[in-house]
Amino acid sequence: MSAQNSAAQNPDAGGQSGDRQVHILQLYPRDMNIYGDFGNALVVQRRLEWLGYEPVMHTYDPGDEFPKQVDIVIGGGGQDSGQDKIHADLLQQGERLRSMVEDEVPMLMICGLYQLFGHCFETREGQRIEGIGAIDVTTRGTDSRLIGNVVARSEEFGEIIGYENHSGQTYLGSGVLPLGTVIKGEGNNEQDDHEGARYKNVVGSYLHGSMLPKNPAVADFLISNALQRRFGEELSAETVAERIDDTLTDQARTTAVKRPR
Repeated sequence: MSAQNSAAQNPDAGGQSGDRQVHILQLYPRDMNIYGDFGNALVVQRRLEWLGYEPVMHTYDPGDEFPKQVDIVIGGGGQDSGQDKIHADLLQQGERLRSMVEDEVPMLMICGLYQLFGHCFETREGQRIEGIGAIDVTTRGTDSRLIGNVVARSEEFGEIIGYENHSGQTYLGSGVLPLGTVIKGEGNNEQDDHEGARYKNVVGSYLHGSMLPKNPAVADFLISNALQRRFGEELSAETVAERIDDTLTDQARTTAVKRPR
C-alpha cells in the first residue's frame, strides 16, 4: 500500500496542513484500471485541492495493508484475468468493504468492480463468480457486447456522459436505484433503460472514459459526502462555482453529448 500527499493549491481556503486531509483509496489499480479509471482518482484529487483541502492518495492491491483512514474509494474495470487476480483478496476484504458501504463512505465503482460489488457474476458457461454483496445487483455474461457512447439522465446529477464496453449485463435488485435513465446507448443491460446503480453513497457504473472528468457533479457528490463525514462540513454549489472553473468541462460535455452512439 502506498500513500502520497498532494498539497492544496489554495491554502487560504483551508486550515493548516494536516487538519484538512481527505484520504482517497484506489482499489486494485494494478489490475483493475484498463479504461483510464485512474483519471477518476485524479479528478477527485484536483477538485479537493482547488477547494482548499489536502488529498492523500492511497492504493490497495492484493497483499497490501489496508489503509486505516479512508474517506473516498475509487475502483475501476479490468479484463477477466485482472478480475481473477483480485477476486480472492476482494472476498477476504468483503466484510470490511460492506461495513464501509453501510457506514456511507462515498465510493465510485466502475465496470468490473461494479459487478463484483454485487451478489455474483454468472458467466455464459454457467459458472458463478461470487461478489461481496455490498450492493443489490446481479450480473450475467452474454454473447452481446455493449459498446459505444452513452448519455443517461439523472435527477440528481443531470446528464451523465461516458463510454461503455462490456458483455456482462447487470440487473438491479429492489435495494438499489439506477444511477440514471439511458437516452443514448444501453447502460446496464439490453432489457431496461437503466445505467449504473445508487446505494447509500455508492455509485456503480459502466461508464469509462474516464467518467469523472466529464461528470464533475458525480465527483462533487463523492467529495461532498466525504467532507460531511470527516469534518461535518457542507459543500455548496456556490463554493464549487467560486473556486472551480468548469468552463472547459462544460464545453467538452456539450461536444460529447453530440457524438454518435
